[in-house]
Amino acid sequence: MSLLIDAHLDLAYNAIGLGRDLNVSVAAGRQRAAEQSAAWRRDNGTLTTTLPEIAAHMPTVVCGTIFIVPASAGTPFDQRAYSTPAEARAQALEQLRWYQDQVASGHLRLVASSSDLDAACAASSGPPGLVLLMEGADGLVDPSELAEWHAAGLRWLGPAWQATRYSGGTGAPGPLTALGRELITAMNQLGVALDVSHLAEASFWEALELIETPVAASHANCRALSEPRDRYLSDAMIKAVVERDGVIGIVPCNPMLVPQWDGVKASVGLDAVVRHIDHICTLAGSTRHVGLGSDFDGGFGSETIPAGLERWGDLPQIGAALASDGWSDADIRAVLGGNWRRWLAQALG
Repeated sequence: MSLLIDAHLDLAYNAIGLGRDLNVSVAAGRQRAAEQSAAWRRDNGTLTTTLPEIAAHMPTVVCGTIFIVPASAGTPFDQRAYSTPAEARAQALEQLRWYQDQVASGHLRLVASSSDLDAACAASSGPPGLVLLMEGADGLVDPSELAEWHAAGLRWLGPAWQATRYSGGTGAPGPLTALGRELITAMNQLGVALDVSHLAEASFWEALELIETPVAASHANCRALSEPRDRYLSDAMIKAVVERDGVIGIVPCNPMLVPQWDGVKASVGLDAVVRHIDHICTLAGSTRHVGLGSDFDGGFGSETIPAGLERWGDLPQIGAALASDGWSDADIRAVLGGNWRRWLAQALG
């Protein structure tokens, strides 16, 4: 199999916040989820991703998030939510321990350096590679705590989800806060890369002025092809990431692929994913700045992803869709894993 890199999976949140067993097959996980309430199943969707599902495709590297939810969010994610910085820190550390337990148990392989990345990308068996990614910086009570996280293997951080104490975010316009500017300084000092996904535009442009480390968007689609929301990247933002030699991870989620999705899975095909990939490549003038950031089970399930995808292991079908669109094998391999491998090698050092 060719290398597959998924730049965004909320694995720990699904295991801890939603109580999903990610150490079983997708079929077994779906059977367990059937025991939940109808409201739970509606809010969280049908499971697509577990660790055995990921390990069935090798070599594979995934970016597993530290993702915690503020009580003010008002979303279905609020089964576990934080109200204070201390609660945020405790929940973030709980997720870190979950990843550490998966590594210790041999279900994942921690990737914290370029040599770790090379080993994971060369592995034809064994556990998938894991890059730690913090989505929303509220898990840090103070920017000085980033050193503790770096020592634990964190190499990539996005300051925002919605608004955080560090920046404006999705649905919450605004620039970096004073703490956010301190955080960027700490990231520069430690060599932690910047994830611009979810950053409000003012925060995005300010962060790009200040950051000295590699920049990418782990999971962010094109605003030009979707509803004009701040969750998506404008053409100017895409070009700015490209100018930093960054990569943008396309999210195969129907509401993020087409405007005013009708709620019918079959109405969106893989051609919609190809359109977003093509748009970035046209703006970039090459195929080297786009990859996958599935965000699977990050608040949506198999009902909300394009026809042709039912579970995480179907992601290579995006490569088949690109082939049908006339893409070369080399360019398809770049999108499925090669572009992220190049960028991660720079980010990991």
